[in-house]
Amino acid sequence: ISKAYEILSNEEKRANFDRYGDAGESQGYSQHQHRQFHHFHEGFYFDESFFHFPFNSERRDTSDEKYLLHFSHYINEIVPDSFKKPYLIKITSDWCFSCIHIEPVWKEVAQELEALGVGIGVVHAGYERRLAHHLGAHSTPSLLGLINGKITFFHNAVIRENLRQFVENLLPGNLVEKVCSNKNYIRFLSNWKKENKPHVLLFDHMPVVPLLYKLTAFAYRDYLSFGYVYVGLQGTEELSSQYNINVYTPTMMIFKEHIDRPADVVQARDMKKQLIDDFLSQNKFLMVARLTNQKLFQELCPVKKSHRQRKYGSVVLLTGEGDKFAEAYEAFLTFAAANTKDTLKFVHIYRDRQPEFADALLMDEEKYRGKSAVVILERHNNAGKITYKILEEAWQGSKEDNFILLDLLDQLRTDPGLLSSETVLADLNDELAPMFLIRWLYSTLDYISDCWDSLFHSNWREMMPLLSLLFSALFILFGTVIVQAFSDSSDPRDSPPSEKEETAAKTEKNDTSFSKESNRIPKKGFVEVTELTDINYNSNLVRLRPGHMNVVLILSNSTKTILLQKFALEVYTFTGSSSLHFSFLSLDKHREWLEYLLEFAQDAAPIPNQYDKHFLERDYTGYVLALNGHKKYFCLFKPHRSGDEGGTPGSCEDYDSSLHAEARGKSSCSPGSRSIKNKLHKLSFWMERLLEGSLQRFYIPSWPALD
Repeated sequence: ISKAYEILSNEEKRANFDRYGDAGESQGYSQHQHRQFHHFHEGFYFDESFFHFPFNSERRDTSDEKYLLHFSHYINEIVPDSFKKPYLIKITSDWCFSCIHIEPVWKEVAQELEALGVGIGVVHAGYERRLAHHLGAHSTPSLLGLINGKITFFHNAVIRENLRQFVENLLPGNLVEKVCSNKNYIRFLSNWKKENKPHVLLFDHMPVVPLLYKLTAFAYRDYLSFGYVYVGLQGTEELSSQYNINVYTPTMMIFKEHIDRPADVVQARDMKKQLIDDFLSQNKFLMVARLTNQKLFQELCPVKKSHRQRKYGSVVLLTGEGDKFAEAYEAFLTFAAANTKDTLKFVHIYRDRQPEFADALLMDEEKYRGKSAVVILERHNNAGKITYKILEEAWQGSKEDNFILLDLLDQLRTDPGLLSSETVLADLNDELAPMFLIRWLYSTLDYISDCWDSLFHSNWREMMPLLSLLFSALFILFGTVIVQAFSDSSDPRDSPPSEKEETAAKTEKNDTSFSKESNRIPKKGFVEVTELTDINYNSNLVRLRPGHMNVVLILSNSTKTILLQKFALEVYTFTGSSSLHFSFLSLDKHREWLEYLLEFAQDAAPIPNQYDKHFLERDYTGYVLALNGHKKYFCLFKPHRSGDEGGTPGSCEDYDSSLHAEARGKSSCSPGSRSIKNKLHKLSFWMERLLEGSLQRFYIPSWPALD
């Protein structure tokens, strides 16, 4: 076991062992001494001929070697090519018993599908781990399909019929239209003008569209439209006889501008892919194709890339839509059919759909307005530089116009300088591109389909990013709803309110304020005042319902009885409102909490200075705070001072000096010069202003904890 591990972990030894059956260390174990019984350990022998498993390269089947894929080859060539044909890819590895089991079926199906035009690929997970991980294959063997850059895993029994059906299901369902009646075929062939494509009809005696034909339709879907006629179906006899179809031999017809007669026909008992490709590649465009996008313009009018390459000229009819321009177009089509050459292409363009193109050539000349014009041009580079010549008169399709155009084309063969005018053309608009909304809808449907398929077939490792995104979105959604339900969306500070805010405030005042008449009728014969503690702090303040306020009296143990009696007398007439709650707070227990709140009312109570020796001696007894728990603001009542009858309760004058005086016992507000009861003098007037909403509000970011 140790020897085997040593060989397998070293790439050079492993390669030597695969080639010669030896790691290359001992001379006695060379290739000519290689025996049927390999000696791994004393007393243990492994007879690989008994199992018939081709683990060594001497017996390894080399049929997969031409299909081996590497990461760069896959990214640069296979993925772009998957937009032209689907790929069937196998993920395999060494010492894989299941890989050996499916090998016969794989070889048969790979040869069959490759002949039809399906790309085949093999990825060795041991040597191409990066590519295997990129494909999402976490086990071997794995089979997957690749089309349009999209990966789809095969989840079924590995048999020929299932693999063929899997490849067929990769293809879009609308590639081939079934033509089964006279009306149906006329409608199908008449779409050449709208789609700007030749139309292909295949007549065959198979009731189901052959896979070869579907693969061909996928490869040429940008250039041709495909229809299928089952000749054994009732109602198709007239169609078959009209075009003289041999019902026993597959027949393919291409229709261009004339739907009454095919432009080209091919008929063969064994319709091979190469025959179909040669036939279709020569008929990819209409006789006078309409320039609908830049890609089509570049294909029909290529740039000369070398001196040896032949020049490609283009004759462009600049016309319009409708019956007014039909006669000129038909005359141009007849002329093109009689004079088409390999180096000369006839095209037309709608001036109203490509105005920049038309203006660059016609210069908005008066004689071409409302009429058709013919331009002979030659492209010189991909940046849009062209040389051109315009027919002197507007194109009417008369015999004289035909002679003039034919004479110019003859001169062009001998005199390249005939195209004397130069200009630079902008890229053409893509007329047939779907609207953004439709593209977005298709992309959304594809994404939902991928997610649905992944939900049932992909492993959890692949599903984790999607599940994480889904749960994150749900968490953010419900979290936002919950936060908005329990918090106010706006948090205005002391900044002056705007006009809209003032209007809203007035409306709120009218709706939620308390009328004096209703408040003057107490519901009880007493005032219920509870102590604000850490136990009831959340329910009485933090989670207080919107529109409710808690009026809190600040007191100490020595002033508790006197202040509570005076407080009850002052607020008794306001107990009729269910939106007002009354509490008291012990200054001896919660001084820090109070001073934190007063920091936000700097005018009324300046920020304490820790270096002030009277900092801890300030007397806040008799202060009253009206707290709005939902909107996070409070209003402040300051104790009434004797001799200041003219003062306004709740005003915002600087009170720092008076607080110092109270602390030193030297001012007129000291306890010796006034009774404690007088601190709450005029509290009832302050309550009136509170209910009117005229008091200043001090906002805080959040309520502090009450320890």
